[in-house]
Amino acid sequence: MKKIIIIPAYNEEKNIKSVLNDIYATAPDYDVVVIDDGSSDSTAEIARSEGATVISLPYNLGIGAAVQTGYKYAERNGYSIAIQFDGDGQHMADQIAMLIEPILEKKADLVVGSRFLAKTGYRAGWARLIGIRILSSVISMLVGQRITDPTSGFRAANRKVIEFFSKYYPDDYPEPEAVVLLRRAGFRIAEVSVLMRERQMGSSSITPLRAFYYMVKVLLAVMVDMLKKVPQKQRHD
Repeated sequence: MKKIIIIPAYNEEKNIKSVLNDIYATAPDYDVVVIDDGSSDSTAEIARSEGATVISLPYNLGIGAAVQTGYKYAERNGYSIAIQFDGDGQHMADQIAMLIEPILEKKADLVVGSRFLAKTGYRAGWARLIGIRILSSVISMLVGQRITDPTSGFRAANRKVIEFFSKYYPDDYPEPEAVVLLRRAGFRIAEVSVLMRERQMGSSSITPLRAFYYMVKVLLAVMVDMLKKVPQKQRHD
């Protein structure tokens, strides 16, 4: 069973080395591909020097295009499991084993690592936390199951989801939209409680105002997604 970790990264030269070292120390049986999303710093060079496969996009295309590039790579190279893993140091490689368990047990097609399924001590800004809770409530209602952390970028996908995402992946707000898209296509989604760190180096661009703006935009995007037809070839038997 071939397994790969997909790391989308944009200007993460301060974090990418420690992220890769964490993976190599804890999950050495995974291949790693870093999708350099048009970084203007040394992200790609550092990742290559640490032994990762690096795909450099010609300019900054956004998180959706970067992640889909990783899924295309995984699909074309025959991987059975793909892990989405952020390049900012928040995700912890020792949580991967728990993340893939429902896939190995054939209980889910996509597994989301949740910061809020159980009390983990994770802290988020009040505006961001309120936004996530509102998104969680709306998306849970739309997909017919409880989703506690729809914005989590820490995910595991089986082969069928890899193939699906290589062809169809949201551009604007990919994490929450992908949950809606997969459920509408008939895939099974599960959440597991995971530990996450705060961003290790650098700063987040999410301010309270931006958090509110993001929430409104995501809700609009999700509503539009619900109106789109899901072609039969996308459906999961």
